[in-house]
Amino acid sequence: MGNPTGFMKYDRQDFGKESAQERIKHYNEFTKYLPESDMQTQGARCMECGIPFCHWGCPIGNLIPDWNDLVYKGKWEEAIKYLQETNNFPEFTGRICPAPCENSCVLSIHAPAVSIKNIEISIIEKAFKENWIKPNLPKKRSGKMVAIIGSGPSGLACADQLNKAGHLVTVFEKNEDIGGLLRFGIPDFKLEKKIVQRRVNIMQEEGVQFKTNTCVGVDIKGQYLKKNFDVVVLASGAEVPRDLQVPGRELKGVYFAMEYLTQQNRFNKGIKIHADERIDAKGKNVIVLGGGDTGSDCVGTANRHGAKSVKQFELLPEPPKTRDWDNPWPYWANIKRTSTSHEEGCERGYSILTKSFEGENGIVKKLNAVRLEFGAKDPVTGRRPMNAISGSEFSVDCDLVFLAMGFLGPVKNGMLEELKVELDKVGNVKTDNNYMTSIAGVFACGDARRGQSLVVWAINEGRMVASAVNKFLKSKS
Repeated sequence: MGNPTGFMKYDRQDFGKESAQERIKHYNEFTKYLPESDMQTQGARCMECGIPFCHWGCPIGNLIPDWNDLVYKGKWEEAIKYLQETNNFPEFTGRICPAPCENSCVLSIHAPAVSIKNIEISIIEKAFKENWIKPNLPKKRSGKMVAIIGSGPSGLACADQLNKAGHLVTVFEKNEDIGGLLRFGIPDFKLEKKIVQRRVNIMQEEGVQFKTNTCVGVDIKGQYLKKNFDVVVLASGAEVPRDLQVPGRELKGVYFAMEYLTQQNRFNKGIKIHADERIDAKGKNVIVLGGGDTGSDCVGTANRHGAKSVKQFELLPEPPKTRDWDNPWPYWANIKRTSTSHEEGCERGYSILTKSFEGENGIVKKLNAVRLEFGAKDPVTGRRPMNAISGSEFSVDCDLVFLAMGFLGPVKNGMLEELKVELDKVGNVKTDNNYMTSIAGVFACGDARRGQSLVVWAINEGRMVASAVNKFLKSKS
């Protein structure tokens, strides 16, 4: 490292952000980046730690100490080359990755971690500003044709890698735009869609073909793709939401989180939504069930709608403020985190089990729940038995309820049923160690294969399956 004592000299300095009162008036990103000189100082905080556990914590194995040091030295153009060695889309991860690398930073044992994520986004955005990111067409084409089903982060990463290897790649997307959850699931205030389109445009110039409004299994048969392409890659994501089977679930006003988020993203784009179909939280009491990122995104969206009140209920106990004894460094810290959406206004509740909904004229008006207590962890499974606390039943007024309780794997009917690929015990697409499914020449990656996960893991999956497909195609040549 150029400055081996930088971590002792300099404090962590995070990006600024627009005030909560101002940012809820719009749907744009609200981060205020630091000047280059300040980011170079932040790069100087990266330690001469010997074993960089940030590599271990990063699903794609980013060369973090290398580009931290290059930023410190002002060698930004060289830094972007190192960053792109492992990450196809640092402009996405730099915005929405929860930064497991920072949880594993050696400095974080006793001090605030190196601001790895902020350095990453600073590198890629400077690269775009300086026009260092340009279409890079492969010098030679193999003639091999690959069909990728799904244009989320795993599908795009796979497409990018295989196209760079010289194969002819076509990505099939059922929606009207490319990007999957990047486009339709993640709110604009976390990831503006012009950022997604910027990358899609580059990939198109590099030769990747995109087919939108094409649902494989409906508009086009999977068997057709299998017959007409050398390889088919399933990157369709895990879109089946976990439902809540309680009395009153059928009432109007109870929605899956993605129904809400995707509609808002389309509305922001300018697509007209019929008044009867519009999910509008303005002046309403909103309850979000589920304490993860999707739930937080619903909170932020409801705040921008002008909701009367926003509550977020979580089944599990409230996480601790610091690591528990059984959650040591360098593992991901299971601690309580407050998102920017929570800062904008949200009452959070933990250890709450929803029992039923009540309504008037077919519209939800009340949520009935009970509080839970959890026993000691099972030493084998790590699970804690939960029991309802007698006499803790309560009711809350609500006009909208969003179910953000996770996802149960890929959609089974249609494409997967037609292709007859084998599924694993939890309903994900089963593959061997080379990412190939039970059908020869058909591969799978991302959430469709591993289940609901992070964008950075999806990028990893896309890169890994691309490597396996490339080897498969070369073996067939």
